[in-house]
Amino acid sequence: MKPAARVNATIDVLEKIEEALRIPMDGVVGDYMRHRRYIGSKDRAAVAERVYAVARAHARLGWWLEQAGLSDTPRHRVIAYLVLAEEENEKRMADLFDGSQYAPQPIDEEEHEFIKSLLNKSLASSDMLETVRVECPPDHEEKLRAVFGDDFAPEMEAMLGSAFLDLRVNTFSATREKAQDSLKADGVETEPTPYSPWGLRCKGKAYLAKTKAFVKGWVEIQDEGSQLVAFLCDAKPGMQLLDYCAGAGGKTLALAAAMERKGRVVAMDTDEKRLEKGRKRYRKARLTDIIEVRALSDEKQRKWLKRQKEKFDVVLLDVPCSGSGTWRRNPDMRWKTYGPSLEELTGIQADILARAAKTVKPGGRLVYATCSLFTQENEAQIEAFLQEHPEFTVLPVDEALGKNFMRLTPHRHGTDGFFAAVLVRSGG
Repeated sequence: MKPAARVNATIDVLEKIEEALRIPMDGVVGDYMRHRRYIGSKDRAAVAERVYAVARAHARLGWWLEQAGLSDTPRHRVIAYLVLAEEENEKRMADLFDGSQYAPQPIDEEEHEFIKSLLNKSLASSDMLETVRVECPPDHEEKLRAVFGDDFAPEMEAMLGSAFLDLRVNTFSATREKAQDSLKADGVETEPTPYSPWGLRCKGKAYLAKTKAFVKGWVEIQDEGSQLVAFLCDAKPGMQLLDYCAGAGGKTLALAAAMERKGRVVAMDTDEKRLEKGRKRYRKARLTDIIEVRALSDEKQRKWLKRQKEKFDVVLLDVPCSGSGTWRRNPDMRWKTYGPSLEELTGIQADILARAAKTVKPGGRLVYATCSLFTQENEAQIEAFLQEHPEFTVLPVDEALGKNFMRLTPHRHGTDGFFAAVLVRSGG
């Protein structure tokens, strides 16, 4: 694709995202690419990268359009982004918008004046409100200021960039050093993650699909914060573990690998399709022998779960949440809610905690986790649970990860935003 065609594709994708009110941005982008096989891999990556960059600048681009009195459309947002963030000049903009085949329509007079007004300006202006500069949704400002305090601005700014590409080494199949050497031989440079003993962080762009380490199942793509949630479970060979909200099995794999394929991991979720996706990953990692998949959508499995009172050494609850800790990866989620409201989510989380707690052995661990930044989904949930369940106490985590509870942020830890609490049942 020529540069102008990439720009046109960016506008096209953003228009489809705007039309798809109930579908997350990543789903729209994926669907767009699947139906256009003729677009090469480098062009796909370039278009997607620009789409996400425009989405991450939602409030700031909107501010510039409002100042100019220009209608807020995907085309105008892309024009503003190209000038403010990519520093394109008038001539270059005319070349990109020349109306030729696969290129956007030519710049009109109003847009031309807008471009001139943006030259030598930056995406963030000192005239903007702080919340606009840091892309903080008004509905969440109070909650986030309460969490971050004086660090509100740097914490929010850290969520404006793209996330690192982290890998978790399947330590059952390979050591971290072996996986790192293998990746290097295939042209992928990595460094050990600072907190997770299982992780490698890619340096720059990495194409993993054909690397030996990825093909053989030695590494899985997984954010370091997600790895640390699994690490806090302290899984050991021979244990009985329940991953109650397993999804596609990322943390299930980490737990099974830590157990060295000895013991039992039960992966459960209400979404049977997501659960089934995990089976292929388990086989690839050679860990399928100890992993049971049980869908909570099946009445038989729900009855089975009721019979599992005090049966598990560790129960992991990576509960449904607002996903506010993943805004770097899902910038549209700052401004749109695709599922339950925050109030509905906190009710779901409390119900899951109460149900799953019954399955923890005396002396066993209950690990509650979210990828949320909000206190209502995190500390407040644990406080309410402990008042109703005095048989559980908090096991403090390493101080580098937080005070009592693990609370990770992009600014402090370089991970997505994560919360985790380790609770231990008395007895045992």
